[in-house]
Amino acid sequence: MSRPVLVARLLELDAAGVLTTAHVRAGAQVGGVNVRTVWRWLDAARTEGRVERRPRARLELSDQAWEVLAQAGGNVAALHRHLKEAGGEVSSLASLHRAVRRDLQAGRVLPDRAVARREREEQQTRQALSDLALAGPSEAGAAKVAARRLPPSEPGAVAGSRESGAVAGVVLPAGAQLVRTSSVRAVAEAVGQAMASQGAVCVFGNPGRGKTAAVRMALHEVPPGWKVTWVPVPVRPSVAGMRRAVFDALALAGRFPHTSALADAAVTGALGEARVLVVDEAQRLPVPCLEYLQSLWDHPGTRITLVLVGAGSERALSRLPQLASRIGAWQEVPRLTGAEVATVVTGFHPLWRTVPAPDLTWIDRSCAHGTFRTWAALTAHLQNALLTTADASIDRALLRRLFQRVAPPL
Repeated sequence: MSRPVLVARLLELDAAGVLTTAHVRAGAQVGGVNVRTVWRWLDAARTEGRVERRPRARLELSDQAWEVLAQAGGNVAALHRHLKEAGGEVSSLASLHRAVRRDLQAGRVLPDRAVARREREEQQTRQALSDLALAGPSEAGAAKVAARRLPPSEPGAVAGSRESGAVAGVVLPAGAQLVRTSSVRAVAEAVGQAMASQGAVCVFGNPGRGKTAAVRMALHEVPPGWKVTWVPVPVRPSVAGMRRAVFDALALAGRFPHTSALADAAVTGALGEARVLVVDEAQRLPVPCLEYLQSLWDHPGTRITLVLVGAGSERALSRLPQLASRIGAWQEVPRLTGAEVATVVTGFHPLWRTVPAPDLTWIDRSCAHGTFRTWAALTAHLQNALLTTADASIDRALLRRLFQRVAPPL
Protein backbone atom coordinates (compact mmCIF):
# COMPACT_ATOMS: atom_id res chain seq x y z
CA MET A 1 0.00 0.00 0.00
CA SER A 2 1.37 3.42 -0.93
CA ARG A 3 2.02 6.08 1.68
CA PRO A 4 -0.76 8.50 0.52
CA VAL A 5 -3.39 5.73 0.56
CA LEU A 6 -2.27 4.42 3.94
CA VAL A 7 -2.16 7.87 5.56
CA ALA A 8 -5.55 8.81 4.08
CA ARG A 9 -7.13 5.64 5.51
CA LEU A 10 -5.60 6.20 8.96
CA LEU A 11 -6.80 9.82 8.94
CA GLU A 12 -10.32 8.62 8.20
CA LEU A 13 -10.16 6.30 11.23
CA ASP A 14 -8.73 9.12 13.33
CA ALA A 15 -11.54 11.48 12.27
CA ALA A 16 -14.07 8.81 13.23
CA GLY A 17 -12.40 8.51 16.65
CA VAL A 18 -11.57 4.81 16.26
CA LEU A 19 -7.84 5.01 15.43
CA THR A 20 -5.75 2.75 17.70
CA THR A 21 -2.11 1.72 17.99
CA ALA A 22 -3.09 -1.60 16.45
CA HIS A 23 -4.17 0.22 13.29
CA VAL A 24 -0.82 2.01 13.13
CA ARG A 25 1.12 -1.22 13.67
CA ALA A 26 -0.89 -2.95 10.97
CA GLY A 27 -0.30 -0.01 8.61
CA ALA A 28 3.44 -0.14 9.28
CA GLN A 29 3.45 -3.85 8.51
CA VAL A 30 1.56 -3.33 5.26
CA GLY A 31 3.75 -0.41 4.24
CA GLY A 32 6.95 -2.19 5.18
CA VAL A 33 8.15 0.62 7.46
CA ASN A 34 8.72 1.25 11.17
CA VAL A 35 5.77 2.11 13.43
CA ARG A 36 7.40 5.42 14.37
CA THR A 37 7.62 6.28 10.67
CA VAL A 38 3.85 5.89 10.33
CA TRP A 39 3.31 8.14 13.36
CA ARG A 40 5.57 10.77 11.71
CA TRP A 41 3.52 10.50 8.50
CA LEU A 42 0.34 11.10 10.46
CA ASP A 43 1.86 14.07 12.29
CA ALA A 44 2.97 15.63 8.98
CA ALA A 45 -0.52 15.15 7.54
CA ARG A 46 -2.16 16.77 10.58
CA THR A 47 0.22 19.72 10.94
CA GLU A 48 1.35 20.37 7.37
CA GLY A 49 -1.42 18.79 5.32
CA ARG A 50 1.25 16.75 3.56
CA VAL A 51 0.82 13.05 2.78
CA GLU A 52 3.62 12.78 0.20
CA ARG A 53 7.34 12.62 0.89
CA ARG A 54 8.85 16.08 1.35
CA PRO A 55 10.55 17.00 -1.95
CA ARG A 56 14.31 16.94 -1.71
CA ALA A 57 16.19 20.02 -2.91
CA ARG A 58 17.77 19.20 -6.25
CA LEU A 59 21.12 20.49 -7.46
CA GLU A 60 20.69 22.68 -10.54
CA LEU A 61 23.67 23.66 -12.70
CA SER A 62 23.76 27.19 -14.08
CA ASP A 63 24.54 28.04 -17.70
CA GLN A 64 27.93 29.34 -16.54
CA ALA A 65 28.68 25.96 -14.95
CA TRP A 66 27.75 24.19 -18.18
CA GLU A 67 30.08 26.51 -20.09
CA VAL A 68 32.93 25.66 -17.72
CA LEU A 69 32.09 21.98 -18.12
CA ALA A 70 32.14 22.33 -21.93
CA GLN A 71 35.52 24.07 -21.84
CA ALA A 72 36.81 21.23 -19.64
CA GLY A 73 35.68 18.66 -22.20
CA GLY A 74 32.96 17.26 -19.91
CA ASN A 75 35.34 16.71 -16.97
CA VAL A 76 33.09 17.00 -13.90
CA ALA A 77 36.07 16.96 -11.54
CA ALA A 78 37.45 20.05 -13.30
CA LEU A 79 34.09 21.77 -12.81
CA HIS A 80 34.14 20.81 -9.12
CA ARG A 81 37.64 22.33 -8.72
CA HIS A 82 36.49 25.51 -10.50
CA LEU A 83 33.49 25.89 -8.18
CA LYS A 84 35.68 25.36 -5.09
CA GLU A 85 38.16 27.97 -6.28
CA ALA A 86 35.31 30.41 -6.91
CA GLY A 87 34.30 30.10 -3.24
CA GLY A 88 30.90 29.64 -1.71
CA GLU A 89 29.03 26.44 -0.89
CA VAL A 90 29.95 23.59 -3.22
CA SER A 91 28.15 20.27 -3.54
CA SER A 92 30.06 17.03 -3.46
CA LEU A 93 31.67 15.61 -6.56
CA ALA A 94 29.18 12.71 -6.55
CA SER A 95 26.26 15.16 -6.48
CA LEU A 96 27.73 17.04 -9.44
CA HIS A 97 28.10 13.78 -11.36
CA ARG A 98 24.43 12.93 -10.68
CA ALA A 99 23.24 16.41 -11.73
CA VAL A 100 25.22 16.33 -14.98
CA ARG A 101 24.07 12.79 -15.81
CA ARG A 102 20.44 13.69 -15.03
CA ASP A 103 20.45 16.77 -17.31
CA LEU A 104 22.21 14.92 -20.12
CA GLN A 105 19.61 12.16 -19.97
CA ALA A 106 16.88 14.84 -20.04
CA GLY A 107 18.21 16.19 -23.34
CA ARG A 108 20.83 18.76 -22.36
CA VAL A 109 23.61 18.82 -24.96
CA LEU A 110 27.19 19.36 -23.85
CA PRO A 111 28.97 21.46 -26.52
CA ASP A 112 32.14 20.10 -28.03
CA ARG A 113 35.23 21.52 -26.29
CA ALA A 114 36.75 22.74 -29.56
CA VAL A 115 33.50 24.44 -30.53
CA ALA A 116 33.19 26.13 -27.13
CA ARG A 117 36.80 27.32 -27.31
CA ARG A 118 36.34 28.63 -30.85
CA GLU A 119 33.17 30.51 -29.88
CA ARG A 120 34.95 32.04 -26.89
CA GLU A 121 37.89 33.15 -29.04
CA GLU A 122 35.55 34.61 -31.67
CA GLN A 123 33.71 36.55 -28.97
CA GLN A 124 37.02 37.89 -27.65
CA THR A 125 38.04 38.88 -31.18
CA ARG A 126 34.75 40.70 -31.78
CA GLN A 127 35.16 42.55 -28.49
CA ALA A 128 38.74 43.49 -29.37
CA LEU A 129 37.65 44.82 -32.77
CA SER A 130 34.89 46.81 -31.11
CA ASP A 131 37.37 48.28 -28.62
CA LEU A 132 39.75 49.19 -31.43
CA ALA A 133 36.98 50.85 -33.39
CA LEU A 134 36.17 53.10 -30.46
CA ALA A 135 39.76 54.07 -29.62
CA GLY A 136 42.44 55.82 -31.63
CA PRO A 137 45.06 58.58 -31.69
CA SER A 138 43.91 62.05 -30.72
CA GLU A 139 45.00 63.62 -34.01
CA ALA A 140 43.66 62.21 -37.28
CA GLY A 141 42.33 63.19 -40.65
CA ALA A 142 38.73 63.92 -41.50
CA ALA A 143 38.00 60.27 -42.23
CA LYS A 144 39.31 59.23 -38.81
CA VAL A 145 37.27 61.87 -37.03
CA ALA A 146 34.19 60.76 -38.92
CA ALA A 147 34.87 57.14 -38.00
CA ARG A 148 35.30 58.03 -34.33
CA ARG A 149 32.10 60.10 -34.23
CA LEU A 150 29.87 57.61 -36.00
CA PRO A 151 26.48 57.15 -34.28
CA PRO A 152 25.56 53.89 -32.58
CA SER A 153 24.48 50.99 -34.79
CA GLU A 154 21.06 51.75 -36.17
CA PRO A 155 19.29 49.70 -38.83
CA GLY A 156 18.32 51.52 -41.97
CA ALA A 157 17.59 51.33 -45.67
CA VAL A 158 18.97 52.62 -48.94
CA ALA A 159 18.40 56.28 -49.84
CA GLY A 160 18.17 57.37 -46.22
CA SER A 161 15.05 55.40 -45.32
CA ARG A 162 15.58 53.85 -41.89
CA GLU A 163 14.01 50.96 -40.05
CA SER A 164 12.51 51.88 -36.68
CA GLY A 165 14.49 50.54 -33.74
CA ALA A 166 17.30 48.02 -33.59
CA VAL A 167 17.07 44.51 -34.97
CA ALA A 168 18.01 42.08 -32.23
CA GLY A 169 20.56 39.42 -33.10
CA VAL A 170 22.29 41.37 -35.90
CA VAL A 171 25.84 42.51 -35.04
CA LEU A 172 27.17 45.38 -37.14
CA PRO A 173 30.39 47.43 -37.17
CA ALA A 174 30.13 50.71 -35.29
CA GLY A 175 28.16 53.23 -37.30
CA ALA A 176 26.77 50.69 -39.77
CA GLN A 177 23.09 50.29 -40.53
CA LEU A 178 21.06 47.53 -42.12
CA VAL A 179 20.23 47.97 -45.77
CA ARG A 180 16.95 46.85 -47.30
CA THR A 181 18.23 45.19 -50.45
CA SER A 182 16.18 43.43 -53.09
CA SER A 183 17.02 40.12 -51.35
CA VAL A 184 15.70 41.43 -48.03
CA ARG A 185 12.46 42.48 -49.69
CA ALA A 186 12.11 39.07 -51.35
CA VAL A 187 12.67 37.28 -48.04
CA ALA A 188 10.13 39.55 -46.32
CA GLU A 189 7.56 38.75 -49.00
CA ALA A 190 8.16 34.99 -48.75
CA VAL A 191 7.95 35.00 -44.95
CA GLY A 192 4.83 37.19 -45.03
CA GLN A 193 3.07 34.82 -47.41
CA ALA A 194 4.02 31.85 -45.21
CA MET A 195 2.58 33.64 -42.15
CA ALA A 196 -0.67 34.28 -44.00
CA SER A 197 -1.12 30.54 -44.58
CA GLN A 198 0.76 29.24 -41.53
CA GLY A 199 3.06 27.53 -43.97
CA ALA A 200 6.79 26.91 -44.20
CA VAL A 201 9.61 28.67 -46.02
CA CYS A 202 13.24 27.76 -46.61
CA VAL A 203 15.77 30.62 -46.84
CA PHE A 204 19.05 29.39 -48.33
CA GLY A 205 22.17 30.63 -50.07
CA ASN A 206 25.93 30.54 -49.70
CA PRO A 207 27.48 31.62 -46.37
CA GLY A 208 27.82 35.31 -45.66
CA ARG A 209 25.08 36.62 -47.92
CA GLY A 210 22.88 37.95 -45.12
CA LYS A 211 20.21 35.25 -44.80
CA THR A 212 19.80 35.56 -41.04
CA ALA A 213 19.86 39.37 -41.15
CA ALA A 214 17.22 39.36 -43.92
CA VAL A 215 14.92 37.11 -41.88
CA ARG A 216 15.42 39.22 -38.75
CA MET A 217 14.58 42.37 -40.70
CA ALA A 218 11.51 40.68 -42.17
CA LEU A 219 10.33 39.69 -38.68
CA HIS A 220 11.37 42.89 -36.92
CA GLU A 221 7.77 44.06 -36.79
CA VAL A 222 5.15 41.31 -36.98
CA PRO A 223 1.36 41.80 -36.95
CA PRO A 224 -0.40 42.03 -33.57
CA GLY A 225 -1.05 38.64 -32.02
CA TRP A 226 2.05 37.05 -33.53
CA LYS A 227 5.20 36.03 -31.70
CA VAL A 228 8.61 35.15 -33.09
CA THR A 229 10.83 32.44 -31.58
CA TRP A 230 14.37 31.71 -32.75
CA VAL A 231 15.48 28.15 -32.13
CA PRO A 232 19.27 27.60 -32.17
CA VAL A 233 20.38 24.26 -33.57
CA PRO A 234 22.58 22.42 -31.04
CA VAL A 235 26.00 21.09 -31.93
CA ARG A 236 25.61 17.51 -33.16
CA PRO A 237 21.83 17.79 -32.88
CA SER A 238 19.64 14.93 -31.71
CA VAL A 239 15.89 14.75 -31.23
CA ALA A 240 16.38 15.11 -27.46
CA GLY A 241 18.62 18.12 -28.05
CA MET A 242 16.13 19.76 -30.42
CA ARG A 243 13.29 19.11 -27.98
CA ARG A 244 15.30 20.88 -25.27
CA ALA A 245 16.27 23.70 -27.67
CA VAL A 246 12.64 24.39 -28.58
CA PHE A 247 11.59 24.21 -24.90
CA ASP A 248 14.30 26.69 -23.90
CA ALA A 249 13.63 29.01 -26.85
CA LEU A 250 9.97 29.25 -25.86
CA ALA A 251 11.09 30.26 -22.33
CA LEU A 252 8.54 27.94 -20.75
CA ALA A 253 8.10 28.09 -17.00
CA GLY A 254 9.55 25.41 -14.78
CA ARG A 255 12.26 22.86 -15.31
CA PHE A 256 12.60 20.80 -18.46
CA PRO A 257 10.35 17.71 -18.09
CA HIS A 258 11.96 14.36 -17.53
CA THR A 259 9.93 12.56 -20.19
CA SER A 260 9.57 13.34 -23.87
CA ALA A 261 5.77 13.09 -23.63
CA LEU A 262 5.59 15.82 -20.98
CA ALA A 263 8.06 18.00 -22.87
CA ASP A 264 6.09 17.65 -26.11
CA ALA A 265 2.85 18.46 -24.31
CA ALA A 266 4.37 21.64 -22.88
CA VAL A 267 5.83 22.69 -26.25
CA THR A 268 2.68 22.05 -28.29
CA GLY A 269 0.63 23.87 -25.68
CA ALA A 270 2.82 26.96 -26.04
CA LEU A 271 2.64 26.72 -29.83
CA GLY A 272 -1.13 26.99 -29.77
CA GLU A 273 -0.86 30.74 -30.38
CA ALA A 274 0.19 32.28 -33.68
CA ARG A 275 3.96 32.06 -33.78
CA VAL A 276 6.82 32.13 -36.25
CA LEU A 277 9.33 29.40 -35.39
CA VAL A 278 12.70 30.24 -36.96
CA VAL A 279 15.34 27.51 -37.05
CA ASP A 280 18.73 28.99 -37.92
CA GLU A 281 21.61 26.82 -39.19
CA ALA A 282 19.01 24.29 -40.34
CA GLN A 283 21.55 22.60 -42.59
CA ARG A 284 22.89 20.81 -39.48
CA LEU A 285 19.63 18.98 -38.87
CA PRO A 286 19.55 15.23 -39.49
CA VAL A 287 16.35 13.55 -40.65
CA PRO A 288 15.06 12.66 -37.13
CA CYS A 289 15.30 16.32 -36.05
CA LEU A 290 13.50 17.45 -39.20
CA GLU A 291 10.79 14.87 -38.47
CA TYR A 292 10.44 16.30 -34.96
CA LEU A 293 9.95 19.83 -36.34
CA GLN A 294 7.44 18.51 -38.84
CA SER A 295 5.52 16.79 -36.03
CA LEU A 296 5.24 20.13 -34.21
CA TRP A 297 4.10 21.88 -37.37
CA ASP A 298 1.58 19.14 -38.26
CA HIS A 299 0.15 18.92 -34.74
CA PRO A 300 -3.54 19.93 -34.85
CA GLY A 301 -3.16 22.13 -31.77
CA THR A 302 -0.29 24.30 -33.04
CA ARG A 303 -0.34 27.47 -35.15
CA ILE A 304 3.18 27.66 -36.52
CA THR A 305 4.84 29.34 -39.45
CA LEU A 306 8.09 27.41 -39.89
CA VAL A 307 11.14 29.27 -41.27
CA LEU A 308 14.25 27.17 -41.93
CA VAL A 309 17.40 29.21 -42.53
CA GLY A 310 20.92 28.16 -43.43
CA ALA A 311 23.54 27.65 -46.10
CA GLY A 312 22.63 24.22 -47.42
CA SER A 313 19.28 24.02 -45.64
CA GLU A 314 17.65 23.19 -48.98
CA ARG A 315 19.90 20.12 -49.27
CA ALA A 316 19.08 19.05 -45.70
CA LEU A 317 15.37 19.24 -46.49
CA SER A 318 15.83 17.10 -49.58
CA ARG A 319 16.60 14.20 -47.21
CA LEU A 320 13.00 14.36 -45.92
CA PRO A 321 10.70 14.62 -48.96
CA GLN A 322 7.52 14.68 -46.86
CA LEU A 323 8.67 17.93 -45.24
CA ALA A 324 10.24 19.35 -48.40
CA SER A 325 6.93 18.92 -50.21
CA ARG A 326 5.28 21.16 -47.60
CA ILE A 327 7.68 24.09 -48.13
CA GLY A 328 5.61 26.89 -49.63
CA ALA A 329 8.55 29.05 -50.72
CA TRP A 330 12.20 28.31 -51.46
CA GLN A 331 13.85 31.72 -51.14
CA GLU A 332 17.50 32.00 -52.14
CA VAL A 333 19.61 34.95 -50.99
CA PRO A 334 22.03 35.55 -53.86
CA ARG A 335 25.23 37.56 -53.85
CA LEU A 336 25.06 41.30 -54.45
CA THR A 337 25.06 42.16 -58.12
CA GLY A 338 27.61 44.56 -59.53
CA ALA A 339 24.88 47.09 -60.22
CA GLU A 340 23.72 47.27 -56.59
CA VAL A 341 27.08 47.06 -54.79
CA ALA A 342 27.76 50.81 -54.71
CA THR A 343 24.25 51.69 -53.52
CA VAL A 344 24.17 48.98 -50.87
CA VAL A 345 27.61 49.51 -49.30
CA THR A 346 27.31 53.29 -49.19
CA GLY A 347 23.96 52.84 -47.42
CA PHE A 348 25.56 50.26 -45.13
CA HIS A 349 28.36 52.48 -43.79
CA PRO A 350 29.36 56.16 -44.22
CA LEU A 351 33.04 55.27 -44.74
CA TRP A 352 32.28 53.86 -48.18
CA ARG A 353 30.64 57.11 -49.29
CA THR A 354 34.11 58.65 -49.60
CA VAL A 355 35.25 55.91 -51.99
CA PRO A 356 34.60 56.43 -55.75
CA ALA A 357 32.14 54.01 -57.36
CA PRO A 358 34.81 52.48 -59.67
CA ASP A 359 36.90 51.60 -56.60
CA LEU A 360 33.89 50.00 -54.93
CA THR A 361 33.39 47.85 -58.01
CA TRP A 362 37.10 46.94 -57.93
CA ILE A 363 36.84 45.97 -54.21
CA ASP A 364 33.89 43.73 -54.92
CA ARG A 365 35.56 42.03 -57.88
CA SER A 366 38.89 41.63 -56.11
CA CYS A 367 37.76 40.53 -52.66
CA ALA A 368 34.10 40.71 -51.56
CA HIS A 369 32.50 38.99 -54.59
CA GLY A 370 29.05 40.20 -53.60
CA THR A 371 29.24 38.65 -50.10
CA PHE A 372 27.79 40.96 -47.47
CA ARG A 373 29.72 39.38 -44.60
CA THR A 374 33.00 40.14 -46.36
CA TRP A 375 31.96 43.75 -46.83
CA ALA A 376 31.16 43.96 -43.09
CA ALA A 377 34.57 42.50 -42.19
CA LEU A 378 36.31 44.95 -44.55
CA THR A 379 34.40 47.79 -42.91
CA ALA A 380 35.59 46.81 -39.43
CA HIS A 381 39.22 46.44 -40.59
CA LEU A 382 39.06 49.76 -42.43
CA GLN A 383 37.76 51.51 -39.31
CA ASN A 384 40.57 50.04 -37.23
CA ALA A 385 43.22 51.03 -39.81
CA LEU A 386 41.98 54.62 -39.95
CA LEU A 387 41.84 54.89 -36.16
CA THR A 388 45.13 53.23 -35.28
CA THR A 389 47.49 54.06 -38.16
CA ALA A 390 48.93 57.54 -38.44
CA ASP A 391 48.20 59.35 -41.74
CA ALA A 392 46.23 56.39 -43.11
CA SER A 393 43.94 57.10 -46.06
CA ILE A 394 41.53 55.00 -48.05
CA ASP A 395 43.51 54.01 -51.12
CA ARG A 396 44.11 50.81 -53.04
CA ALA A 397 47.36 50.07 -51.21
CA LEU A 398 45.58 50.06 -47.85
CA LEU A 399 42.66 48.08 -49.25
CA ARG A 400 44.98 45.42 -50.69
CA ARG A 401 46.48 44.91 -47.23
CA LEU A 402 43.00 44.55 -45.77
CA PHE A 403 42.05 42.03 -48.46
CA GLN A 404 44.66 39.67 -47.01
CA ARG A 405 42.93 39.80 -43.61
CA VAL A 406 39.49 38.83 -44.82
CA ALA A 407 40.41 36.40 -47.62
CA PRO A 408 41.15 32.80 -46.53
CA PRO A 409 44.68 31.57 -47.32
CA LEU A 410 44.94 29.43 -50.43
